[in-house]
Amino acid sequence: MKAGFFFGYNKLMDFFFPEDQLQRMTPEETRITSLTAQPYPDGYRLHVNIEMTPFQKRPHLEVVLNDSNGDEVASTSIVEPMGWKIEFTMHIRGELKNPYTLEAKLFYPDGPTTEPQTFKFDVEPPQPKPETLDPDSASQDKPDAA
Repeated sequence: MKAGFFFGYNKLMDFFFPEDQLQRMTPEETRITSLTAQPYPDGYRLHVNIEMTPFQKRPHLEVVLNDSNGDEVASTSIVEPMGWKIEFTMHIRGELKNPYTLEAKLFYPDGPTTEPQTFKFDVEPPQPKPETLDPDSASQDKPDAA
């Protein structure tokens, strides 16, 4: 195993790079292998998972979320991710307009670009919270017993 050292606040801390036997792909062979998304229960956030083939050179990713009208409601750019499995949260702007389409494109600034991967899904509107009863308003509704 290769050892590395951290030169920050804890000089005694070290970490190791695993000696994996993965076959890392060239930029021409690097692809997105999986794109999934799961809306959070609040209806305004989206948990995104992207998996890529193990790569020799770190790619760039462009991720765009469009509503049913084709309008962009969220986007992000990921420059040279460290790993080939990444997850992040996107925020859904505006009112809900199902179905949504998530599109991810892997590319190299000085090289090949792959076909975008898409994932379609619906977002359930958030459930209203049960209203709490205000003790002052409850007493106003009752007739006086005097």
